[in-house]
Amino acid sequence: MLNAAGVLRQVAATGYRFTTVTPLTHQRVLARRGREPGATLRDIFGWNLSFEARAVPPELLADMERAGIVRHTGSLLRSTVRIASLGDDLFFHSAYPTVEENAVFFGPDTSRFARFLHHALARRKAQPHVRVLDVGCGSGAGGIAVARALAATGTQATVVMNDINPLALQYTAINAEVAGIPVTLAQGDALSAVEGDFDLIVSNPPYLDDGAQRAYRHGGTRLGRALSVRIAAESLKRLAPGGQLLLYTGVAMVDGEDPFLAELQSLLAAPGFDWSYAEIDPDVFGEELERPVYAHIDRIAAVGLIATRATEAA
Repeated sequence: MLNAAGVLRQVAATGYRFTTVTPLTHQRVLARRGREPGATLRDIFGWNLSFEARAVPPELLADMERAGIVRHTGSLLRSTVRIASLGDDLFFHSAYPTVEENAVFFGPDTSRFARFLHHALARRKAQPHVRVLDVGCGSGAGGIAVARALAATGTQATVVMNDINPLALQYTAINAEVAGIPVTLAQGDALSAVEGDFDLIVSNPPYLDDGAQRAYRHGGTRLGRALSVRIAAESLKRLAPGGQLLLYTGVAMVDGEDPFLAELQSLLAAPGFDWSYAEIDPDVFGEELERPVYAHIDRIAAVGLIATRATEAA
């Protein structure tokens, strides 16, 4: 994606902002817009509408062409990436609709994840330096948000971005470069892709039982919670003394009970861990309940786990 960082910088220089919505809301907005071509950068990179070449400054269009992120369809063009804003940072992510196996998703969950991280880290004491791992980083939003939050407390961070999806790491590299956050990329399956212990591990893993088993949505067996349980178990073993795990995920609630928390109890009961757990949003992805696999559940809730390993002295 040569020159892709240049595209993102040019868009950022315009003051561009776009809050990425759920796929259903996106679909409804597009239906309302009809076949009208996009006229603004928000139309082109946010709503992902087709556009005429004259709608984009020539230098920006030339960089899009060189980066290979524009597709020609007759007399119209269409960006093959979207751009979302989160705070003052912009993020490349996949075009709408995100149906491809290697799609990189950015949506309301990303915003909730970032808020969870900021709230958790606001209480953290300043340290000279911390080693950070973002497991399943996607667009890199989590790791970049962590670096920003830690910098605000006077803490420098070495950030490792992990994902099993090569495209996610391509987007992460560009997003981090433009954000001015140095990162190390680690492709592979979660903690198996990295070595050593970490002072801070963050993750927003997929948590749905996706029929197509797309990597960015499918959380594995047990109603989609298997991957989150595995990441929690592996992460707790790789925390340095005083290290912390910040895990944001979703849980299919059954008969008023939280089966994810029930599975975590034995892990968190191990000596040397303090933890807290809370629902962040009681009802997300409600449309999934129409699928047979979720016919017996009450709701899907977004939850956050904060687990801290005791220092060696403790």
